[in-house]
Amino acid sequence: KDGTEIAIDDSAAPIKNREGKITGVVLIFRDMTERRRAEEQMRLQAEHVGTKLVSDHIVEAHLDERPFRLTGDSGKSYTCDSLIIATGAKAKWLGLPSEERFKGFGVSACATCDGFFFRGKRVLVVGGGNSAVEEALYLSNLASHVTIIHRRDEFRSERVLVKRLLAQENVSILFNHVIDEIVGDENPLSVTGARVKNVATGAIHTLEADGVFVAIGHSPASELFRGQLTIKPSGYIAVEPGSTRTSMPGVYAAGDVADEVYRQAVTAAGLGCMAALEVEKFLLDAPKPAVKEIA
Repeated sequence: KDGTEIAIDDSAAPIKNREGKITGVVLIFRDMTERRRAEEQMRLQAEHVGTKLVSDHIVEAHLDERPFRLTGDSGKSYTCDSLIIATGAKAKWLGLPSEERFKGFGVSACATCDGFFFRGKRVLVVGGGNSAVEEALYLSNLASHVTIIHRRDEFRSERVLVKRLLAQENVSILFNHVIDEIVGDENPLSVTGARVKNVATGAIHTLEADGVFVAIGHSPASELFRGQLTIKPSGYIAVEPGSTRTSMPGVYAAGDVADEVYRQAVTAAGLGCMAALEVEKFLLDAPKPAVKEIA
């Protein structure tokens, strides 16, 4: 837009509108220290196209009739004719103080996000379900060696995945063990291994490793909508195949709260785009409900 000042660095790719004018910038960041700059760029771009941003934490949702009504912990109420739920999902963690200390410094819950940091290094993967086996398989293509630690004596994963895992020469499996503590150096802060405990005997020994990947599942933030929308047994909001439509007309779910397979930023962004397009069509086609005053 004429008159708009835009800062572009050598790692950024410009976004142009249909007239060929630059309306935004895609910034590719080299590390997490630039996260605030990313958030600020996204905020400015959203406001530039007319988006109203409100900071509030929604604690109640009433979807039984339109307009839908949401209540924030600020006490304010919000109404809408259509709603996109993008509340995300959080990784489940072991709950160890040492785990918290080394998060981002060798401890991760996302192999596809952080695996490349451990190319040629030794890593541990914690878990025994599909997520853990898939993480271990992914890391086996990067790390020099992968050890998967599982508290039970067999995997809960699909057999085909386990078969692939067993075929990897640089993967070893430690059944009936849990991580007792993650150990590392202080300067610089980095993981050097983990103390593991045999759940049957209580014996403890140390495994050397450069990274620990926790893969014991995710908790989608869907509890607010339980009883109003169809929620899968896994906790993810159910959507129609190839769509972001939920069981309630006018309500859409995008990102990690509905996606239990990929859980990536790029797929979440794509689902967000799908939801926006579906909302636009819904609002054009749906009859306008009567506006209700809220005290």
